[in-house]
This record gives sequence, structure tokens and C-alpha cells, in this order.
Amino acid sequence: MFRAEVTPKRFLSAIFAKPKSLVASTTDRMKPINKIHTTNYFDTFIEVADDCKVSAGRIPEVKNDKKTVASMQFELLSKNPYKYTSDDVLFQVFAEKNEVTESDYKSAREHFFSKGQPCFRASPLTKQFGWGVHCDKNGKVALCGMETDKYKSFVADPTIKKVKAMRTSKK
Repeated sequence: MFRAEVTPKRFLSAIFAKPKSLVASTTDRMKPINKIHTTNYFDTFIEVADDCKVSAGRIPEVKNDKKTVASMQFELLSKNPYKYTSDDVLFQVFAEKNEVTESDYKSAREHFFSKGQPCFRASPLTKQFGWGVHCDKNGKVALCGMETDKYKSFVADPTIKKVKAMRTSKK
């Protein structure tokens, strides 16, 4: 019986080879795996960052006649509480800033979420402007100013998971 010489390359390729039953064809192996990431939270309250410099929710300003990310997020969420998910808001802001056309919307969204995206914990609303974000059981989000009784009730509610917004500066 003929026995092939075992080289380090052959050894490693044999160990890491996919089982043949999982590989349909050469062309299937060349297709990229389209993993879709999400920023959605469920039954969660995102608290204001510990190093937030304001003591009450502040409306973000428009700078140089251009809407900022914070002002676009605020506008969407303040007018439509519990209507959109975090993914919806973050992509809508991206689409508006990058002038994504309606015909390209679906493919642009798939491409946008093919990579991990920062969630509302990294939003300027929760880090700088004093807004908490409540995510309901369906993942729909609403803003809540840190000075309000509603904010305090979310923080005190033991049935809701709480996470802090990310700090602006290192500790």
C-alpha cells in the first residue's frame, strides 16, 4: 500500500478541512457568509454615562445648518416613541447622512449590518446629552430624560435589565 508523506501542511489541512457533507460545491465555498449583526436590546434600559456633563436631557443642536447624528436620532425618537427599533434608528440616520436612495435602501441596510455597529450605549444622546433609552419587549425604543420621574422608575425597576452608556473619557 502506498502511503503519502505527512507534511505539516497536509496535517493542518486535514485537521481544519470541512467535512464533505457540509460542502456542496466549490462555488458554494466561495460565497461569503452574510452574517447580520444587530444593535437591538429587549426589556433593557440604557442609562446615561457616568461622565455625562449635563444633569437633564438636553436637545442636541444643529451645527452649521447641518443635522448632527445626535439631532437626527433625537428627532426620530422624540417624535416616534416605541415605533422604531435601535437598528431602524441607527440605519435611518446613516441613510440620511449618506443620501441612500430608496431603491438602494434594502441592500445598503444589509451591507450596513453585515459588520457590527455601535449601539445606543455609544450614542451622543446617552453619553453627552442626558437621555436614557428604554427598549421594550419588542425592541422598540424611546427616549427618557435623566431628570424625569420615568427615568428614575426605569432605574429602580428590578424587572428591566440596566446597562450604562459608554464613558466619553477613560477612567
